Amino acid sequence: MAFRIIAGLAITIACFAIAGRRFWWLSRLIRSGKAAPRRWRGFKKAGAAELLEVAGQRKLLAWTVPGIAHFFTMWGFTVLMSTILEAYGALFNRNFHIPVIGQSNWLAFVEDFFASAVLVSLVVFAVIRLVQAPSRRERNSRFYGSHTGAAWAVLGMIALVIMTLLIYRAAQINTDHFPFGHSSWAFASHGLATWLAPLGSGVNAVLEVVFLLANIAVITGFLVFVAYSKHLHIFLAPINVGVSRRPRALGALDKTPDMDMENVTEDTVFGVGHVQDFTWKQMLDFATCTECGRCQSVCPAWTTGKPLSPKLLIMGLRENMFASADRLLSGVSDSHVATLVPTTIDPDVLWSCTTCGSCVEQCPVDIEHVDAIIDMRRYEVLMESRFPPEAALLLRNLENQGDPWGMGSSKRSDWMKSLDFEVRVVDGPIPADMEYLYWVGCTGALDERARKTVESTARLLQRAGVNFGVLGPRETCSGDPARRMGNEYLFQELAKTNIATLNEVGARKIVASCAHCFNTIKNEYPELGGNYEVVHHSQLLSHLIESKRLVPGDSYAGTVTLHDPCYLGRHNRVFDEPRSVLDSVRGATTIEMARSRETSFCCGAGGARMWMEENIGKRVNSERAQEALATGADVVGTACPFCMIMLDDAVKGEGRGDDVTVLDISQVIERSFR
Repeated sequence: MAFRIIAGLAITIACFAIAGRRFWWLSRLIRSGKAAPRRWRGFKKAGAAELLEVAGQRKLLAWTVPGIAHFFTMWGFTVLMSTILEAYGALFNRNFHIPVIGQSNWLAFVEDFFASAVLVSLVVFAVIRLVQAPSRRERNSRFYGSHTGAAWAVLGMIALVIMTLLIYRAAQINTDHFPFGHSSWAFASHGLATWLAPLGSGVNAVLEVVFLLANIAVITGFLVFVAYSKHLHIFLAPINVGVSRRPRALGALDKTPDMDMENVTEDTVFGVGHVQDFTWKQMLDFATCTECGRCQSVCPAWTTGKPLSPKLLIMGLRENMFASADRLLSGVSDSHVATLVPTTIDPDVLWSCTTCGSCVEQCPVDIEHVDAIIDMRRYEVLMESRFPPEAALLLRNLENQGDPWGMGSSKRSDWMKSLDFEVRVVDGPIPADMEYLYWVGCTGALDERARKTVESTARLLQRAGVNFGVLGPRETCSGDPARRMGNEYLFQELAKTNIATLNEVGARKIVASCAHCFNTIKNEYPELGGNYEVVHHSQLLSHLIESKRLVPGDSYAGTVTLHDPCYLGRHNRVFDEPRSVLDSVRGATTIEMARSRETSFCCGAGGARMWMEENIGKRVNSERAQEALATGADVVGTACPFCMIMLDDAVKGEGRGDDVTVLDISQVIERSFR
């Protein structure tokens, strides 16, 4: 008895000391990051996130087979905490049982059920890794670049935890020291006990001691292994989920300080150029990454042959953080340290991102990849003036003319010339009878194809009797391309100009056709003092149809497949309204693409990519267009001018421009009136 106590406690103290030292070091390292404001959203939101993401495994269960396996593994370890208590109790008393419930048949069954479920799950994980060939050379595997050796080691250690547990429990049954007696409810332990019984009570007594100590050693050794591996997520994921932006880390970018030049000093750093410039939440993200590759498998850049893998980007930043630990913990800044770009992150990686948010949507531990990418872009643009050469024209046009093409405010009202009614241009306070201010957007006002979307929407609003007006030449770019490009200063200047105009005219309700303008005005302007009720034209059209103010005709006949714009769907959860609009058109048959709604594939225009060349790999819009064409639909429908332009180019590039048309949902409704 003395031996098992001394050996068990010695193993425990040694492993806890090693793991504890590592966790304290990690805590200091992560806390060395800059402040991350507004991260605690209260117990209600944090609790809901923990229930859904951690306890409920919501994102993991979306991938059914591996999700179920992970669900049982996670809950198995949680439930089997009771067996750890039993193991340590058995060190001191061979007849130990948990007070009150320790001899209940239901507990015996639950412990054995989850022990068996974990073993089955481990087999599933092993098969998945073998079938998906997680080679570092196979780009199409989501495990490409992951530390697969450590993953196999974890599977082995978990298996050892369960096997040593079942063996010492079986031996306890044969020596009459099992807390649950000879209960058949402990079916796995009882079955194994029948195999060990012929060895006799003496051998079983030895097996009981050996495998009890082995179980404790594997459990505490596993704790040490986790502390030094990517499986830190076991402990860090609940923390990361609890402090993530709720209800999702999409829509608006994380809060940034007001970039008033009066507050800028020589020491001011815009964005992130070195690892110490990241916030503690971003450093927590790096340490939490599980290397599961779900983000990588859905990334439009990676899928089309670009060098950007959200997973590898986070892993690279984590390695840089660990390599810089001494400097970070000392608090000493070294101006001679190389910047993250290009030493850790290749420029092509940084500029391939479309900010579609697929990576954030899929990440089971709530890592905020997009914010980290934009922060590094800010440093590159504002501190180093390093960015793709074609983007220089975009930024210059935004700064000088207020639109990406440099066409100027005088052209913003030209789209109205094709209408057979007058659109009210707001030049003073908005009249009390005006229901909505229509935010046309640069693309809708200035691009020839996108104008047709705005014209159709305006005619539908007129038909429905909606009293609306526009700012006309007083409207300027919302700032989305500048912000996603990394020029935060220019974004704030454009935003402040628009907010001043909107506040001056007394804007209350705004309807926008552009998903990017919609997201920016709705989610990002409030930070700068612009608080308005903002709806997307798909939402307004859906409301008008539902209230019978707008009744689609019956002249349309054909099939439509809907492309969900990233900034409308994934970023703002507007999925149903565009579909309800199409469903209201008699004669229109809708067909869903393989990737739709939350899993919709990007058109390639976001993140200011619409104004940058795409010279690496396959074009993102071509990938999406091919998926749309595979449905056999006559019309590719969408609800964003960026998407319409990109998909129209791609459909024509596929040689299908004569038989397949790319239309906004408003144009589909208009066709029903012919």
